[in-house]
Amino acid sequence: MRVNTSSETQILAELDARTDVRLLDSEPLSAHTTLRLGGTPRAYLRAETTAAVAECVRALDAAEVPVLVLGGGSNLVVADGSVGDSVDDGELDFVVVAVRCEAIDISPGGLVRAEAGATWDDLVARTVEAGMGGLECLSGIPGSVGATPVQNVGAYGVEVAQVLRRVRVLDRVSGKDEWLEPSELGLEYRTSKLKGNDSGLVLEVEFTLHPDGLSEPIAYRELAARLGAEQGERVPAAKAREVVLELRAGKGMVLDAGDHDTWSAGSFFTNPVVPAAEFDAVRAKVAKALGDEAAEKMPAFDVMGGGSGEAGVKLSAGWLIERAGFRKGYPGEAAPMRLSTKHTLALTNRGHARTKDLIALAREVRSGVEDAFGVTLHPEPVWVGCTLSGES
Repeated sequence: MRVNTSSETQILAELDARTDVRLLDSEPLSAHTTLRLGGTPRAYLRAETTAAVAECVRALDAAEVPVLVLGGGSNLVVADGSVGDSVDDGELDFVVVAVRCEAIDISPGGLVRAEAGATWDDLVARTVEAGMGGLECLSGIPGSVGATPVQNVGAYGVEVAQVLRRVRVLDRVSGKDEWLEPSELGLEYRTSKLKGNDSGLVLEVEFTLHPDGLSEPIAYRELAARLGAEQGERVPAAKAREVVLELRAGKGMVLDAGDHDTWSAGSFFTNPVVPAAEFDAVRAKVAKALGDEAAEKMPAFDVMGGGSGEAGVKLSAGWLIERAGFRKGYPGEAAPMRLSTKHTLALTNRGHARTKDLIALAREVRSGVEDAFGVTLHPEPVWVGCTLSGES
């Protein structure tokens, strides 16, 4: 680990002197990620206002100090001392700026503004309680508001892009602090122009919601059935939120410190999109392995694929994982990292896992699906100090 320079020490002291910043020493990231994995950074700054977040990042960037901006920690795989080619003794060569600005403002007409550090599900709950519809299908998703446009977070047939009004972004290269329209963000399935690079820092997010208290049109078949509604129907947002939380809890996807099935990064692999021209070959491999009936029933949805502008077919990662032979709870009770006992799309820490254990299981699952069906799964989380071999 690189020793802090005198200038870095001075910068940290000056930031710590602010009333809206706290400097913590020897703060392991395993205490701040939902996977409970991660080593200890050089320093940990808790920034409690948008001004503090911006100033911390600007000051450290100017001094060329490596920075990890930390939101809710729900979508991170962080190296620790178990990953020998990445870090030594679990020490991480960067300073963490934890985004903890949490203000939320809800206007009667449906305009909602939230600072990046606000807890996402707190925002959803408050909008539903205020009689606003639009976010209810995204209930129970862990993490912070600032991460939602970066990932274009989605669940149960709704994506953030559908209700996003604009995003306040600090450009760490130019220094500009400005509001960007959704059309400027390159929003696609579980991604945006903000994902995969550190140049844009989200400070605030605005949404346009339905002031009539009704949900987005119910698009997801399982949710519609549980609601007793037709697909495309709008229902009371509070009822939709209630059922979504029940569905997520049944899959171990609502955070619960006492339930190791929730010690995860959520759905670990994105649903793969294959070019339309390659879909028949995939279906043929499924038929060969599982039979014609399984191939016909395989979940598949026509989409525009992966930013290429070409037609694609979106498949179900969970379905592929299960049909490749990986069952709930794989590889068994003795393993420190297992697939969730409730569904196969979450890789879960059973209480004593290390980052190397997660990497090993993720590689095994990805290779198994590729060998069986010729489909490559891509992980959704952001990787810090480590990688999944072969993943760009």
